[in-house]
Amino acid sequence: MASGVIAQQHARDLPSSDIPDETAPHPLLELLSNTLVVHQIIPYLPIASILNLAAASPSFRELLLRRTPGIFRHLDLTRVRTAQFEIDGVDHGGEIWRNVQVDENVTEDDFYSGPLRGIFQSLRRRDILQHVQTLVLDGLSVTAEFCNDVLVDPSLRLRILSIRDVKNLNEHKLMQSLRYVCRSTRPEDTPRLRGLYVFGARDAPAVTAPSPARRNSSSQVAAANISIGWNHKSQHALKESIRGEGDDWYHRKGRIISKHIADGWAETLLDCREVIRFDSVLCTGPRHQNSPAFGKLPAAPNGAGRGVDSRWGVATFALGGCASCGSAPEGFTVHGDSPVEELPLLAPVPLHSSTIKAATCPKPSTGSEAVEEVHKFVPRCLECIRERYCFSCDQWWCESCYQVPSRHELAAQHVHVVDQTNGMAAHEMAALEQQQQQPPHVKCLDCIANTQKLCKGCGGGYCIIHYEGSTLTLGARDAAAVDPESCIESRHTLSRKVTIT
Repeated sequence: MASGVIAQQHARDLPSSDIPDETAPHPLLELLSNTLVVHQIIPYLPIASILNLAAASPSFRELLLRRTPGIFRHLDLTRVRTAQFEIDGVDHGGEIWRNVQVDENVTEDDFYSGPLRGIFQSLRRRDILQHVQTLVLDGLSVTAEFCNDVLVDPSLRLRILSIRDVKNLNEHKLMQSLRYVCRSTRPEDTPRLRGLYVFGARDAPAVTAPSPARRNSSSQVAAANISIGWNHKSQHALKESIRGEGDDWYHRKGRIISKHIADGWAETLLDCREVIRFDSVLCTGPRHQNSPAFGKLPAAPNGAGRGVDSRWGVATFALGGCASCGSAPEGFTVHGDSPVEELPLLAPVPLHSSTIKAATCPKPSTGSEAVEEVHKFVPRCLECIRERYCFSCDQWWCESCYQVPSRHELAAQHVHVVDQTNGMAAHEMAALEQQQQQPPHVKCLDCIANTQKLCKGCGGGYCIIHYEGSTLTLGARDAAAVDPESCIESRHTLSRKVTIT
């Protein structure tokens, strides 16, 4: 009793400015009341954190769920634990698994899309799903039926959908759904979806360093954990530096789409090009009917390429200008100049906007003037650059500058094997052999000359890329051997060299 009286007397003695005001807003609540701040922060938070923050107090709930629009505009379910599909393909009858009871009455779609459908039901009950405009489902179990339900659901306002590297997806059924919703007789203002990420690889998650070792652990375990932590940090720094070099297609050249493109995607992109944008575009090579250069160049000789001619193709490579003329027969795809349906969606999925303009706009490269920089590339499929593209330096030669010789022309060349005293250099021999064998990864003569070397110790040829420990003058055995004779003893008696007569 006496202590309560003393506390009241001390409270009376304190100045009014030092008395805590219970009616004052929480500092975090006051910060999030700024619309600009909350829209910059919210996309980085998982949905579970947003809901937990809203449950902290009635004030937070009122701010996040009622007063501030766009809180759930960007929804990323890749980090939700209940959305992960971690179960064998074997159907264990009668086993209750998350939201689906596996028995004879469950369809294949219910089984594989069960986690996502359960999450969607929960979000729909909370009146959250109707506010989502960007949905990221990369790496999850997504079925074609689930995608079709998302496309035709009138209650959804989805604008951008990302389903890269998903599991259990029937791509042919997905193509049918996309072509159906983009048909010419579709209802007005449908579909609402405007962008689909499906071809590229999903964004690499941020790598966090492991927690420090416990105090009671041994010194060796602690040292190992420290090393693992630094390795994680180095890997994350490397990924961030690579990501900061620029956007795919415009700044990074070479193979952009590494996955296999199923038959039918080119026709799907053609049918949907005025409605839905994809993270790839149609190839504009002269062999395709959609190319501006179609029919303007002589046809390739029979047998020059191993691919089958097709009217359309999906671009998987982004190229610069031809190594000889600096251009391309069909011209460049230029951001801001080419039609919008010819521009691909760029990774990563935009966080602060759900518009196609933001998803297709490239960032200015580091150290360049944004006003003077021109973002352009040449989209090509593998068949359009076969035997005219160097996989080592990413150079290529267009159809106007180089015609691939036919197999009859290559067979007409007479090649003789001679001893090591006469003939061509080793890298020239390797270049000619590559022209005849046509391996899947072709190199130009300059790259072959830079990588194929002659060992000064044994006289044999070697590749500085695939022979670990080799140098520019010595092979791996000579560079590592104490006695140079150990390499000479293992050399070939004859070095294959070729000369053309």
